[in-house]
Amino acid sequence: MPLRRALQLLTITALLSGCMAPAPDCEATGGGQPMLVAELLFGRNQGGKLRVTDADWQVFVAEELTTRFPDGLTVVDALGQWQDSGSRSLIREPSKLVLIAVTPGPETDAKLAEAIAAYKQRFAQQSVGLIRRQACVAF
Repeated sequence: MPLRRALQLLTITALLSGCMAPAPDCEATGGGQPMLVAELLFGRNQGGKLRVTDADWQVFVAEELTTRFPDGLTVVDALGQWQDSGSRSLIREPSKLVLIAVTPGPETDAKLAEAIAAYKQRFAQQSVGLIRRQACVAF
């Protein structure tokens, strides 16, 4: 792994690990176990056109997400929107929302950072949204 990429992953991992609230008291709130729920927001357009096809997405899920999170994840079709900082126009694009409930820790942080970096590189995307929250999870 090139040094620059390694430094980027370390920086992302350090930032992510500092964003966690204390684990919830699951017994007091009805059960389950404390887990990290990561919500990943993947835009699919580039230059106003669909860049990530359904076939591209399926390959990405198989190669990048499933290998890192084999215990399971949920993918939801979504419509994202954001304001372009230059033109100030509202941009809408097809998106994917991925929900992953996992045990928190440095290894999980690294896997999330790697998956985000892989998507950005593979599909020339500027960003991938990440929402992290502690939750009581039961399956």
